Formats: sequence, C-alpha cells, structure tokens
Amino acid sequence: MWTTGDELLRQLGALGNPHRLRIVAALRAERTYVSKLARELRISRALLQVHLRKLEAAGLVEASFEVGEDGKTLRFYELTPFSVVLTPETIAAAVPTLTTPDSVQRDGEEGRT
Repeated sequence: MWTTGDELLRQLGALGNPHRLRIVAALRAERTYVSKLARELRISRALLQVHLRKLEAAGLVEASFEVGEDGKTLRFYELTPFSVVLTPETIAAAVPTLTTPDSVQRDGEEGRT
C-alpha cells in the first residue's frame, strides 16, 4: 500500500502499461529470471528490463542475483506484496502529499517506455 501521493502515482504509472500488467501476472505464478520471462512474454530482454525497472522503482517487484548451474549470474524477479485501493477518499488523502512539479507528468509522457 502506498503512503504518499507520489508513491500512488508511481504505482499507477507502473501498472498503466499492458506489458507491465503481463509481467505482474507472470510473476504472480512464480519468481523467475529475465531471459526466461522475456521468452514467456515474447518481448526482448532489453524492453523487459525497461519495464522491470519501472515496476521495481514503484516497489511492485524486487530483484535478486543467483548463480545458475552453468556458473552464470542470473537476475531473478519476484512480486512484492502490494494492494492498490482506489476510492475517492484514498485519492483525497493522497493529494496533500503530492510534491510538485516532480510528481506531475505532462499528458502523454507516460506510456512511452
């Protein structure tokens, strides 16, 4: 659960993309490493990394490193427990905690990543 308006905006922004929704859905089943997740979602690892960084910045996923059987270091991602409850009351409570102008994005800026 978010504690400030800025955190709410980061979470909503992170979840406001179809690729990132698919990532969250895939990670719900199990934690996995980047290459495997990219194959499952049929997107490039580079694009996946962009979306994973956005989800991580919003506190929705976390990464850890492990050494695979072949000796290569793998970056695993898993969901962090979260809940986004949107009601007029929760939005009204978040508004006084917004910082400006950093938390306000121009229309159309989100969704390009």
